[in-house]
Amino acid sequence: MKLSPDVSLREVDWILPQKRAPLARLGLQSLGDLLKHYPRRYEDRRDFDRFPESEMSRPVCLRGTITKTSFKRLGGWRRVFEATLENPSAGLLSSPITLRWFNMPYMQKLIMTGLDLVIYGRPKAKGRQILIDHPEYEALEAGDETSIHMRRIVPVHPAGDGITPRQLREIIHRAIEATDLESVPSLLPGKDRGNLQADSLRAIHFPTSPEAIEDARCDLALEEFFSMQLLIQSRRQRWRHADGMAKHPREDLVEKLLNSLPFSPTGSQMKVIDEIRDDLASPRRMNRLLQGDVGSGKTLVALAAMVHTVDAGFGAAIMAPTQILAEQHYLNFQRLLAPLGIPLVLRTGSKKTQDTPLFSKLPPIYVGTHALLFDESPDFRPGLVVIDEQHKFGVMQRAKLMERSGAPDVLVMTATPIPRTLTQTLYGDLEVSILSEKPANRGEVRTVVRASTKLPEVAAYIRTRIEKGRQAYIVYPLIDESEKLEAKAAAEEFEKWKSLLEPHAIGLLHGRMNTEDKASAMEAFRSGRTAVLVSTTVIEVGVDVPNATVLLVENAERFGLAQLHQLRGRIGRSEWKGTCVLLHDPKAPTESVEKLNVLEETSDGFAVAEADLRLRGPGNLLGTAQTGLPPLRLGDLLADGALMSEASLLAKDLLERDPTLGEPDHVNLLRFVQQSEAALEASAG
Repeated sequence: MKLSPDVSLREVDWILPQKRAPLARLGLQSLGDLLKHYPRRYEDRRDFDRFPESEMSRPVCLRGTITKTSFKRLGGWRRVFEATLENPSAGLLSSPITLRWFNMPYMQKLIMTGLDLVIYGRPKAKGRQILIDHPEYEALEAGDETSIHMRRIVPVHPAGDGITPRQLREIIHRAIEATDLESVPSLLPGKDRGNLQADSLRAIHFPTSPEAIEDARCDLALEEFFSMQLLIQSRRQRWRHADGMAKHPREDLVEKLLNSLPFSPTGSQMKVIDEIRDDLASPRRMNRLLQGDVGSGKTLVALAAMVHTVDAGFGAAIMAPTQILAEQHYLNFQRLLAPLGIPLVLRTGSKKTQDTPLFSKLPPIYVGTHALLFDESPDFRPGLVVIDEQHKFGVMQRAKLMERSGAPDVLVMTATPIPRTLTQTLYGDLEVSILSEKPANRGEVRTVVRASTKLPEVAAYIRTRIEKGRQAYIVYPLIDESEKLEAKAAAEEFEKWKSLLEPHAIGLLHGRMNTEDKASAMEAFRSGRTAVLVSTTVIEVGVDVPNATVLLVENAERFGLAQLHQLRGRIGRSEWKGTCVLLHDPKAPTESVEKLNVLEETSDGFAVAEADLRLRGPGNLLGTAQTGLPPLRLGDLLADGALMSEASLLAKDLLERDPTLGEPDHVNLLRFVQQSEAALEASAG
């Protein structure tokens, strides 16, 4: 009789007791958990690779015998264990491979002369020698020729301390044979789902061909995407049907604001302002994303939305990710709102400032950080909440704002361009507006990539720009020197730049400074009292000093492309041309430097974001704490756009037919949504 996937591994007699703790550390508690512990890669052991005679750009899978081992000291604390792998069946036709493990002396007890091995790693050349450093390996045993470990496409599952990929392979193979695969819970609708999923689970773990792997992956990935879309669209449906309050302006203050500007808004800005004003005037609660590249003018759109709200008799609030950005918004809004007589309140973790024009009867606009989330004062009842740089906040923080009394509308903004597939995933619960133009009064920004040996020339260039009245940012990845990370640090380099650029005034800004010192450093730079600001990435988001035309980033290879694009957005914010210089360590890996060329070639944020996602993967955008979505094990958000769209349509169709998931067939779906939301709320504190 087949076992239920719910059966605990503690009740399975063919799993050795000493293996249960290592399995538990991998999060594997039941047979169902084992079935969802998918391989991280496959080795085609139907025919092994030939022993290479030169360096290769890809890993190889080799079978051979260890003929010699040695353990060497390299001086200091460095030691290396070497093993020679030969292919006995090839005779003189095959050159031996040297396998190396550094600072792992215990390998002497695991790899011995005469041992038959399968190894996986990338060959590199050193003189006439072919080396593979720290290869993955698996010892072969008698009888393996007809086992699940040889003469087939072999899965390699994520292993851990106390359990090897080989042992996991054996346990999972036994689990597939012993479990009722058709009863494994599935969220995807369909009468034949049990049979299809059973076939997919067999094929994903022990495939008969590469094509079988892809077919199984697509089927199981569709279920992953469906679970995401079910959560996203149930949230969207809940918020769309939440009662709002129509906001009808009385004096048309938005027109007065736009007419008072020294420039004309772009057509894109005006289109989005109209979309948002229509939303605000509707009794349905607004939940909209405003997406625009750096410098596209999102802040003006947000201000217009807040002015519309105040004009209708409601307060409004904007929540920024940093105190520096909140204070910048406050100063900019003071100048723009004074002629309109709109009160302004600044609330951050350490500051509370109120600017109330005389005789004003209008509600205020609140400017703050995430401290606004916890503001329970009776006067803080905004009718609109704007969240600046949404990716710095989580879904539950946004939900917390929406649940405030008074049913506020919500506008979230991001300057991180996101491909459509990811937008569906990260912001599928939102209506989306995109700013596709940049204001006409913005200067061109040229980006150059150079080795750090060019620093003297860069310093000379910065001096010439300063002497023409411009200002510059110099950005470092660290605050203080680190023994573990060879990267320049802002605090240490600050002294160097003071001497390089004297007598010009230099400022320092980083996250460990107290609030007053940060504000003082930023104000000195904003007012022009300091010509150069040496900083960490605290200037990444939103900082706006139009006179700054040079950005120098040291150790640029240590940053992601999207973050560098954000930093680059700090210049070119006026009619003057800007220059972004990305300096890299001459010893940095080639691939780390080559990625920087993307920034030389394009200023299009979407192109930069897609390149960044290809290089780093979308995992950083899809942290479960940020989105409250289940993790992806098989789905690829960049490559599987068609699957995501299919999952989106399936979820939409299901929720249109059963909005409350109250039908008997949907009990498991309702339970999944409720458990996911409860877990997200618990993780948000």
